[in-house]
Amino acid sequence: MQNCEAGESLAASFADVVERRISSRAYLPDPVPRADIERALALACRAPSNCNTQPWLIAVASGAVRDRLAAAISDAMSAGRMKPDFPYDGRYEGVQQERQFAAAEALYRAAGIPREDKAARMAQFMRNYRFFDAPHAAFYFLPPGAGTREAADLGMCAQTFMLALTSMGYASCPQTALSFHPDLVRAEFDIEPGWQLVFGMSFGRPDPSAAVNSLQLPRDVGACTRIRET
Repeated sequence: MQNCEAGESLAASFADVVERRISSRAYLPDPVPRADIERALALACRAPSNCNTQPWLIAVASGAVRDRLAAAISDAMSAGRMKPDFPYDGRYEGVQQERQFAAAEALYRAAGIPREDKAARMAQFMRNYRFFDAPHAAFYFLPPGAGTREAADLGMCAQTFMLALTSMGYASCPQTALSFHPDLVRAEFDIEPGWQLVFGMSFGRPDPSAAVNSLQLPRDVGACTRIRET
């Protein structure tokens, strides 16, 4: 009976962590203790990978490194300079496009920005490159020669990192936008050529007073899953 109760408690705890995880877009300035970051990274690296290859490199920017990258990436983006390692030219269609538009509309509504205020919308978008004022940013790289399987491994690693942060009371936001200037990140961390930046992630203590952090987008489980028994 005790084992059953312990199992139920663990399941409830895990479900709570998953449900509490959101993409936070406003943070408090106080940093996450380094010991907590290292613990979250250790848990993230427990993620499964094909043949246990662990095909990832996670570069975490804090303090002055974080500030230099925020300034450099923001300046490059403002100047229209983008050179991502992976093409960013895909277009969503059908229901995926509908979800994309609905998510954007919900985000700007939560931020109190009307559709016609183009300047405010652009300012909100540019906050990506200041890491939404988060004190930390993580950058996720794949090694030379990596493909789709390794990208899936990297995604599992990143999800584990986000859930670890959530379990500790922190928040995060994965951002494709942070992959647009890989050379700046490679130079800051002395990362060898050939390692490819897939995405970045802001993280820290969420700002509880920010209305945008109350946004929790729906999930269409029924349309996105298939279960068959016979």
